[in-house]
Amino acid sequence: MFVISNDRFDTKVPVKVWLESEERMEKGCLEQAVHLAKLPFVRRWVCLMPDTHQGKGMPIGGVIAAKDVIIPNAVGSDIGCGMIFAPLHVKLAQIEGIATGNGSLIQLLIGDILRNIPVGIDRYRVPQASEVLDRAKEQQELYEKDPQLLPLIEDGYYQTGTLGGGNHFIELQADEEGYLGIMIHSGSRHMGKEICDAFHKKVRALNEKWYSQVPDEYRLAFLPVDTEEGRQYIRWMNLALDYAYENRQRMMDRVMEIVAKHLKKYAGVDAEFGEIINCHHNYAAIENHYGENLWVHRKGATRARTGETAVIPGAMGSYSYVVEGLGNPESFCSSSHGAGRAYSRKGAMEAFSTEQVILDLRERQVVLGKRRKNDVAEECRFAYKDIDQVMEQQKELVRPLKKLRTVGVVKG
Repeated sequence: MFVISNDRFDTKVPVKVWLESEERMEKGCLEQAVHLAKLPFVRRWVCLMPDTHQGKGMPIGGVIAAKDVIIPNAVGSDIGCGMIFAPLHVKLAQIEGIATGNGSLIQLLIGDILRNIPVGIDRYRVPQASEVLDRAKEQQELYEKDPQLLPLIEDGYYQTGTLGGGNHFIELQADEEGYLGIMIHSGSRHMGKEICDAFHKKVRALNEKWYSQVPDEYRLAFLPVDTEEGRQYIRWMNLALDYAYENRQRMMDRVMEIVAKHLKKYAGVDAEFGEIINCHHNYAAIENHYGENLWVHRKGATRARTGETAVIPGAMGSYSYVVEGLGNPESFCSSSHGAGRAYSRKGAMEAFSTEQVILDLRERQVVLGKRRKNDVAEECRFAYKDIDQVMEQQKELVRPLKKLRTVGVVKG
């Protein structure tokens, strides 16, 4: 870790970065961190995790603790984006080499998942069950002050249990002992982006009215939590968080059914699953740090309290980790949320060809489930930092429990 002092950029607080040196940071990421460190309500310091890279307003892989204030762009547009993992007490060796009428058993599993779970912009044609949305409809009076967002509740029924696109995935993985597991990365779908965009627009107008000292070009417009607008954002954010959590669980339930069905039919194996981990890495929550109740914003960062288990994914065709938090107070009990991008999506498409990525996956014996292959380079492992280097940089934040490699992957 290194520290950027207050004196260097005349900031209110320093910036702590869990990297070897500043040379490992993008210029834009550093600029955004400095903007955060100048905010009058940010306490102690700004934290940047080892997967950090430039985002919108606030770096991805960033953590701040704010006093009585919440910042929509410091939560991000995919509110509640996060991970879910289910270990399987079955070894890869028990299913490798088994042929079916649709290729190998692993190919069948990946193909069946892709057929049964909508990905990308696809959705279900009929409404799906959702306890979270049912509850929101029963409490609709809490949300009626933002009528333009109300359609998100009804619309959400068609997206419950869907994956999305970008860096979201469903993976079949194997740990170092050969045991299988299922890992899913997804969020609140369209809901989170609409909430973020609507409130950022509203907050910019309010900050101008209040003669805010935070420049608009920082894209860090804020809301005091004791205002009606602040309370409304928190209500909508928490709805999106609950919806994202449920969305991941619904997908996991479906994938577990598919895996159990085919393992029984083709391998004669009864699928037994272990304890599920389901965690967010885009959110804000009230927490107590250094004797103060503060709004901790984690934008692409995972909570890592002492003894808490969490999931840190790598890139497609690479490795991922299940970890135990060490409760480091300097990071506000946080860790990275993944490997972090080394190339933008456009940059990755320019640098790596579709053929190159497909060949790499084939050489690594990874089964890819994806309808359109021409944009596969956006999410290839070359576009991301080395997850093992990221883990090395955060040894004081988390302890690895499992290292898992990709066996099969479904992408939008």
